[in-house]
Amino acid sequence: MSAKTRTLTKLLSSATTHSHRKSKNPTRSAVTNTSSLASAAKDTLKNYIRVASAADSSSSSYLKPSRSNNSPSSKPLSELAVESNRADTSSSTSDSKRDLSRQLHSIVFDESPDSKETCDYDVQPSAGLLDIPWVPTIINSMTSLRRKDVTRVRKQKWVFKSTQGTRFSRLTRSCTHRLGADNAIKVFGKLGRQTGVKEYNAMIEVCIEKARNTDDEDTALEEFHRAYRVFESMREGGFEIGEETYGPFLLFIIDMGMVEEFHFFCENIKKENPNSLSRLAYYEMLLWIKLNDGDKIQMLITNADGSDESNFNASYLVALCEGDRQEEVSMLLETIDINKVSSKESMERIFKSLGGLSLETYAKKFLLELKTDGETGQDLSNLIYCYAMSIPNIQIENIVTKFKSLQAELKVSSSSEPYEKLIKTCCSSGEVHLAIDLVESMFEEGLNIRINTINSILTTCDLSCEYNLVHRINSMLNDHNIHPNAETFRIMISLCVKMKDFDKAYNMIGDLERLNLIPTANMYNAIMGGYFRQKNFHKGLMVLKQMDKSKVKPDSLTFSYILGNCNSEDDIIKYIRELEESGVQPTKHIFMALINAYAACGLFDKAKQVLSDKRIAFQVVNEMKSVLVSALATNGQMADALQVYDQLKQVEAILEPKSAICLIEHLQPEGELDRLLQLLKQLEDSELWHDGCARIILYCVRYKLLGPAVDLLKQRMEKLSSNEMASEVLFDEVFYEIAVMKPSDVQFGLDLLKGMKEEIGIRASRKSLDFLLSACVNAKDLNRSFSVWKEYPTAGLPYNVLTYLRMYQALLASGGHKAAKVLLGNISDDDSHVCDVIKACQATYGISSSSALGGKKKKNKKKSK
Repeated sequence: MSAKTRTLTKLLSSATTHSHRKSKNPTRSAVTNTSSLASAAKDTLKNYIRVASAADSSSSSYLKPSRSNNSPSSKPLSELAVESNRADTSSSTSDSKRDLSRQLHSIVFDESPDSKETCDYDVQPSAGLLDIPWVPTIINSMTSLRRKDVTRVRKQKWVFKSTQGTRFSRLTRSCTHRLGADNAIKVFGKLGRQTGVKEYNAMIEVCIEKARNTDDEDTALEEFHRAYRVFESMREGGFEIGEETYGPFLLFIIDMGMVEEFHFFCENIKKENPNSLSRLAYYEMLLWIKLNDGDKIQMLITNADGSDESNFNASYLVALCEGDRQEEVSMLLETIDINKVSSKESMERIFKSLGGLSLETYAKKFLLELKTDGETGQDLSNLIYCYAMSIPNIQIENIVTKFKSLQAELKVSSSSEPYEKLIKTCCSSGEVHLAIDLVESMFEEGLNIRINTINSILTTCDLSCEYNLVHRINSMLNDHNIHPNAETFRIMISLCVKMKDFDKAYNMIGDLERLNLIPTANMYNAIMGGYFRQKNFHKGLMVLKQMDKSKVKPDSLTFSYILGNCNSEDDIIKYIRELEESGVQPTKHIFMALINAYAACGLFDKAKQVLSDKRIAFQVVNEMKSVLVSALATNGQMADALQVYDQLKQVEAILEPKSAICLIEHLQPEGELDRLLQLLKQLEDSELWHDGCARIILYCVRYKLLGPAVDLLKQRMEKLSSNEMASEVLFDEVFYEIAVMKPSDVQFGLDLLKGMKEEIGIRASRKSLDFLLSACVNAKDLNRSFSVWKEYPTAGLPYNVLTYLRMYQALLASGGHKAAKVLLGNISDDDSHVCDVIKACQATYGISSSSALGGKKKKNKKKSK
């Protein structure tokens, strides 16, 4: 047992000797519940849970767990099922908002308003900061601008469900990381946001994660203590203690192997939520599996007999399957009565577990029993989906095949839900053709399909560049009388535009009237964006006239497109005036378009002046500066771009990734390697990092910086270890750069080749060596031509016709005529194209065809004899 486990065991064990006092005035206010608990994390062993449970008189106390004579540590949960069925279920404003908003923003995003230092999330902020009051006095115009920005982004990509809860959960996690659980609750209290179950769960999850990830037992204890205090706050507030809340606790205790503490928590959970008894049985089985206690496992299975109404067998079965206990799984599968498992969730867990162990025989058996019974109310098609999806190491095509074959074999009626789940999985995997095939199968079986599912397929067509599939999908919708919504049309129009089929895009807008739908600005924006991408400014402006004709008002994106593609200052002034007259509030994308437009017209001072516009929110000023860096660098103003970049560094702001790539691309003078490497460190996105790294490697090759080139290649190889093709493409690009370098430096290529073999442990590809031979041709370097020639067999690459031709060219170019004549004898003259290449080489380097081919003819005569 580790030191961390021993410490937690002692602390939790001591907690069982203390009782909880019951509060006279329980409240949902999270601030009140935790106000006196902030300093309890470092209390002694004796006070661990007692302090978390009994604060001073100004704070609410916690519910008292009663300990019966039948200790839960000696009594399995299945024996408590009957008892559980009898149990009763228990259930300001002030002055300044802006200051608090800025300071909360600085805390959440690690930005101190008064200092450049960043604070670690373990450091608790001062109490004074949290005491600042809150009042709703945001300026309406700024709120409107931010709302329009968010709305524009949302419209670019289909959102399948409301993500407000998810976003707030992410904010909760961020605050808990940086402030700690107690202060996070206080912050949300100041915001007027009532702390709910999702927020509490997010805080508990963060604390448990920290406890798991640290090697310091004091830190682990403190984090677990914080999680427990949040848990007790939920109990006080009368919130239901569901599995999302207690699950992380129990899994942590199970991993620590703490039996008595496990039962202590289970008893408290059972009191708060008697309906959770069957799910607690799942965790109890996991505990004994973790401890490898076969006797306890057998006892649970035996005692569960007859308690199927509480779904104990289902819970035990899932745990045993996860623990890969094949013997006990087989024993339980022979005794379980699948028709008595009433919970849909439990049933789905069973079939997922059967899929995880590939127990198809039992899956078929249970499905037939459920089908025969006919009164379970279970969707058998959905259970087949749960089984097929859980089979390990299976491709999505095989999942669909297994799903359909089991349905046909067992004669199970289809339903829409599993089909739509399969379609969603296909879209996630990029298998858009398979997704469309499933839609057609649904139509053939007379099933209904939601238009949101169609939208997800269209979005996947866009992401996978399968634009032409829009015609097939549109035909299906028309044939089966499925009514698209506005979002469906927007995506289809966008796909048509990306195929440059503008007529079809306009026709789709014409179809809207037939379906009583109103065209939107986003539909026209898709067409306008397509024309501007083709640099067709005239037709782009014609879209604006079409919008006016259809009485569709342009939005901020419309003006962003137009302003960003203006070719003169007069045009910019004209459309700024139209923007103001339209009443559209300028968003950050409009300001970005203005910066790019002024820079493209050579008006660099005016591009810089855009940043002084007071309508730009302070949160996006640094983002605007990043756009200015890109615009200046792209238009040849590298000195000014670097100056703005240095300003960002001085205030410890981060350059936007795309702007960093733009700087790397255009910062090509010799001696800038350190700055390029600095820019590379700022790229956290994997794809962008690889892009930037590849550009810097080529920079190193261009200026013959061998050491940095090899080091960067090694870093990139480590990150691309699972993608050999991408690595090979990069090496080919590097040697191509050497081949076209003027003057050619073959020795640098050989040194780089040696570094790749010795430092990275890889061999060059055939294409890379071919490029190196081409460099020998340009350099007319005879000796190094032979050095490259020897690398082919070293790399395990046999010589082929193209290799012989390149070497022949290199020998002729470097004056090795005798060697070229010998090599020519190994090249077959059966291919007329090969002969044409040989003659072209001879003509280029002044060698007569008769003398060069003489030896070859004699050799062929000898062979014929």
